[in-house]
Amino acid sequence: MSVETAITRAWQRQAFWLWLLLPLSWLYSLLTLLRRQAYNVGLFSSYRAPIPVMVIGNITVGGSGKTPLIIALVNYLQQQGLKVGVISRGYGGDSSQMPALVTADSLPSAVGDEPCLIVNMTGAAMAVCPNRQQAISTLLEAYPDLQLIIADDGLQHYALQRDIEWIVVDVARGFGNQQRLPTGFLREPISRLKNATVVYHQKPKQPSMSDNYQPSAGGLTMQLSPDTLQTLLPDIQMSSIAPTAGSQVHAISGIGYPQRFFDTLSTLGFEVIPHPYPDHYDFSLTDLLQYTQYPIVVTSKDAVKIRTLFLQQETNKAVKANWQELAARLWILPVTAVLSNDCYQTLQSQLEALNIKIHSNKESH
Repeated sequence: MSVETAITRAWQRQAFWLWLLLPLSWLYSLLTLLRRQAYNVGLFSSYRAPIPVMVIGNITVGGSGKTPLIIALVNYLQQQGLKVGVISRGYGGDSSQMPALVTADSLPSAVGDEPCLIVNMTGAAMAVCPNRQQAISTLLEAYPDLQLIIADDGLQHYALQRDIEWIVVDVARGFGNQQRLPTGFLREPISRLKNATVVYHQKPKQPSMSDNYQPSAGGLTMQLSPDTLQTLLPDIQMSSIAPTAGSQVHAISGIGYPQRFFDTLSTLGFEVIPHPYPDHYDFSLTDLLQYTQYPIVVTSKDAVKIRTLFLQQETNKAVKANWQELAARLWILPVTAVLSNDCYQTLQSQLEALNIKIHSNKESH
């Protein structure tokens, strides 16, 4: 088990030993406060893009449903005729090759797994770079007619000025012990949510969130709706039959909060054998070959990297039989973010305040 996986599990069960790290959390809080104040008073410079920027992020470490939300918003805005681009840090990619545009042919090892997923799902113009200014410059040089840029994550990247800021809160996960890193999994204090546009990611039919934090009346909400299982490699899995409710499956997840994925599969009726990996984990064929006998189900984000892994093995005859048998057992569970009408109405109002007009169309979402 990796250190990241171990501490993630400790956060989930609120292990008592985490409180021994409290002095480090105090130091972390002080440094992040001083850093933010340095940007506020102009001690550190920040970049203002020539077109409006919308940042979507969270105050916690790990997954909150941010990427499906971005995909849903990009698809919606495209349907309204808006020319929208996306930027990202490109975590997990090769920073020496950045800034870089992300295309349908980009490799996760070069630009990161989440950017590949976003482009594959939306076809949006996208660029990646740890330096968000360079990412925006690269994006606008290639697509000068963009009207809006959505920044994937970057909530704490104060070197980039933003016009709209949405914070995603996972209702089911809550805020744990409500402490900052590393005692807890908060990047910023809960007070950061005050006066912010907060989207509460809720489970279906879940009335309130843990830790007694509830969305205010009229709050923005979203849910992740699972789709039917899809084949990872259709050419190899032409005759494969997808596992059905009641069957056992290996659930492999390298996302920020893997328990959500496992719970979703359980809700769908599968007998889940969970295999959590660190976020953005770089899977190998050996990792996958150890899970035998039962079908394997992965997330859409992990599927981007695993599919590339299989394509790279096509020329290796020595492992061909093994990976073909494995590929026949691999399935993807896609999820779609379903947003409340308040989300779209709020977005429309915020964009109109920036002189970007879209026409609300309930049929499109």
